[in-house]
Amino acid sequence: MQEDKLHLINKIFENETIRTVWDKEDEKYYISVVDIVGALTESKDCRKYWNKLKQRLKEEGNETVTKCHQLKLKANDGKYRMTDVVDIEGMFRIIESIPSKNAETIKMWLAKLGKERIDEVFDPSIAVRRTIDLYRAKGYDEAWIAKRIKGIQQRKSLTDVWSENGIKEPYEYAVLTNEIYKSWSGMSAKEYKQYKGLRKEALRDNMDSIEVTLADLGEEATKRLASKRKPQGLKNNIEVAKMGGNVAKVARTELEKQLGETVISSDNYLSYKYVEEKQIEDIK
Repeated sequence: MQEDKLHLINKIFENETIRTVWDKEDEKYYISVVDIVGALTESKDCRKYWNKLKQRLKEEGNETVTKCHQLKLKANDGKYRMTDVVDIEGMFRIIESIPSKNAETIKMWLAKLGKERIDEVFDPSIAVRRTIDLYRAKGYDEAWIAKRIKGIQQRKSLTDVWSENGIKEPYEYAVLTNEIYKSWSGMSAKEYKQYKGLRKEALRDNMDSIEVTLADLGEEATKRLASKRKPQGLKNNIEVAKMGGNVAKVARTELEKQLGETVISSDNYLSYKYVEEKQIEDIK
């Protein structure tokens, strides 16, 4: 299956051609700013329009400009040139800054999304129903969806224990999660996603039942060990995370011994396959 997110971005702009690039290091999609400008304005010189808009945003102290940087994108002549790009959040900030009737449909859509999120604050069940509907639309069966929702709840209970043990920063949660994964699978979460050919897609959504069971076992074991031992700080929690992951590793090793084959699969649920375009042309 081709890149759903890129199709979604083009659909937002009513199927205008919007150049995008995947940054492996940041694990983000970046979008060409001049293409955004071209799709939403009637300017004959999109680069000039963007330069003026960029100057205005800079004077206003808008953070979008500071977060804007350059990556190589393929031009109409087939050559790759350094081009101003922004991430998804920056894309919407720029849309909001463009005084164009062509941008009104997207602005209304953003306002609707904002309202829906506020509604979910007052009634969290709306968010749960929305999640279930999204999984159904992707083709997951009811049993899988129920297990996935339960898994999300179990994951939250693990992070709650980590929080009680002095873990506060987002990167610390990521470090601990990676230690669990590396202990039983031999790969960090990022490496595991790359092995499965994923980008922004959730790793758990693309595991088979055995992989999910091992991931759950590693996290559940870590939670119980952390609850009992109450390690404080990142260093001590890392040691416990390794122990929890090792519980899942023992289970994996025994199962593979009986099966005579590995249970770690490179398959992903929707058979995604991203094609990396080779950049042969010189930058000019």
